[in-house]
Amino acid sequence: MSDFRELLTHSASLIADYREAVAVRPVYPEVDFVDARATIGSLQNDSISARAVVDELVGVVEPMLVGNTGPRYFGFVVGGALDAATAADMLAVGWDQNAFNTVMSPGAAVIEEIAGGWIKELLGLPLQASFGFATGGQGANTVSLAAARHFVLNKVGWDVEKDGLFGAPRVRVVVTGERHATIDTALSILGFGSNVAEPVLVNSQGAIDISDLTRVLERGMQGPVIVCLQAGNVNTGAFDDFVRAIPIAHQHNAWVHVDGAFGLWGAANPATRYLLEGVEQADSWATDGHKLLNVPYDCGYAFCAHPDAHRAATSYSAPYLKGQEEDEIRAPGDYVLESSRRARGFATWAALRQLGRTGIAELVEGCCAIARRFAEQLASVEGVTVLNDVVLNQVLVRFGDDLQTDRVIRAVQRSGECWMGATTWQGKRAMRISVSNWRTTEADVDRSVTAILDALSAKEF
Repeated sequence: MSDFRELLTHSASLIADYREAVAVRPVYPEVDFVDARATIGSLQNDSISARAVVDELVGVVEPMLVGNTGPRYFGFVVGGALDAATAADMLAVGWDQNAFNTVMSPGAAVIEEIAGGWIKELLGLPLQASFGFATGGQGANTVSLAAARHFVLNKVGWDVEKDGLFGAPRVRVVVTGERHATIDTALSILGFGSNVAEPVLVNSQGAIDISDLTRVLERGMQGPVIVCLQAGNVNTGAFDDFVRAIPIAHQHNAWVHVDGAFGLWGAANPATRYLLEGVEQADSWATDGHKLLNVPYDCGYAFCAHPDAHRAATSYSAPYLKGQEEDEIRAPGDYVLESSRRARGFATWAALRQLGRTGIAELVEGCCAIARRFAEQLASVEGVTVLNDVVLNQVLVRFGDDLQTDRVIRAVQRSGECWMGATTWQGKRAMRISVSNWRTTEADVDRSVTAILDALSAKEF
């Protein structure tokens, strides 16, 4: 066996050992950062063997790993990578393909084209929509809003890619008051500035207030407008009313973008598809792969109903690229912000292929059912309040007052039994439970609820 083959076999075995044990390890590690830095040490002068490097990395880092791939991590909306997706991502690293265009990697380009088409079909998006495999929700929102910026300014005769924003017509950006922070970051990156955002009121669950949307759109100046809606509130999981909101925005000649980092996947499940009714009428959409689809990190998806605007906002060429295009296959790099990038499509294709339509629906519905089980069990306990209507995979829980709520959360996190995060919702502190992992079972819910109730009843926190 060659040294390289032996190294990969050894590494794969270490990965498998970790994944098999993650369900019984403490979900969050106890880390002494001073000791960890000292253990890692300084860079030596002489080379050492590749296997020694791998073993040292595992020895130092594995005790500090968070069990987010395990079944009782509910801190953020992140899944645990499916088996096929994990293996495909390892292949992507081993194959070391640059997924910029077909000349760099025909295989990466073809797989991404197929996987993107499958996602459009699953999510009920227009089949003619373009798509790009971005780094995640932030990247997907930024790409989508870049396409929106091009489109609305091009309509009034301004070439933003050539002339920038100095002297350009002012673009209004109307957003939900409960938007995700990545929308504001995208506005900053794209030169609008986050202060351009005009917030619209939301209802008690965090979904957009339709009457206030109309009021905000009508009160402002005429000209280019972008409206940002949301599929899946980051705290409650609530969905904006697309059936009513999108036509209103279009009546004001606005581009409509939908941030659906995890919520768009509700369309792949017949039981939750109603939440996305009308979403296909938008102009762009963003979602994540590492959330409900359970692929490894570094993969989000930007979709655009106007492919020319999408490509104009993100593609480029150079003399050394001329004459090397393969028009029959899309160039992946034309639809994202990165040029040299790994072949993200392999893991996505593998996840979709492993699950199929039925498996994806069952994965989404399973997470929703687990979330409902959390809510039902906790709501039955005196002194515990579930703050939201559980429509997808998010549960917000409060334990009396702010102080008590934060104490319970800290105690649960320290227990190692499970990990839930803290948030502030409508001025009140709350435990935020996000169910996104394909490995989570009803038994994991019951075990986690016991840990929460133990923390609640403890005299000392």
